[in-house]
Amino acid sequence: MAKLLTNDQEAFLYKNYIGIGNEVLLEKLNKEFNLKITLKQIKNWKQNRKLNSGLTGRFPKGHVPFNKNKKFPGKTNITTFKKGHIPKNYIPVGSERINGDGYVDIKIADPNKWKAKHNIIWENTNGEIPKGHCVIFADRNKLNFELDNLILVSRKQLLELNRVRLIQEDKELTKTAINIVDLKIKISDIKKKIRGNNKDCF
Repeated sequence: MAKLLTNDQEAFLYKNYIGIGNEVLLEKLNKEFNLKITLKQIKNWKQNRKLNSGLTGRFPKGHVPFNKNKKFPGKTNITTFKKGHIPKNYIPVGSERINGDGYVDIKIADPNKWKAKHNIIWENTNGEIPKGHCVIFADRNKLNFELDNLILVSRKQLLELNRVRLIQEDKELTKTAINIVDLKIKISDIKKKIRGNNKDCF
């Protein structure tokens, strides 16, 4: 009986299944290898290998909300409902959720303003994320919010990291990869400058 996936495709799933839902994982697999694998097939594949993404849609008993004793930016919308009226589906400010891409969001204001938890944690220590930059998980685990696992990179750095797949599950390797990318970008900039100067000579 033919295997559903090649060794490379299975390796891709083993590397990416932690921290993301089946739908997102399926989309990444099909896009990466130009496949038409179904959601049922990916679920069965994971179930047969007893693989668990770690996502439950809720947090374990004893989990301390990130927002405990903290203030969040923005003003609460006090005119949405009549005084004393709370809809059954109301989600309080400070609540956490896992979005479709596997990232944890925190509700920071009513009626429906959310922000990525890893960005909030990084900004609480380092200040506002500069324009043209983003925060990545050094070990690819979107549920690991340790400060040394959150790294600020420029969009240019991220583009190069993704292009050659240098973000690793080992955060130290990822940090080394960022240094390599910085060097490649610097060399590329120098070459462009040299080519520009040579054109001026004609």
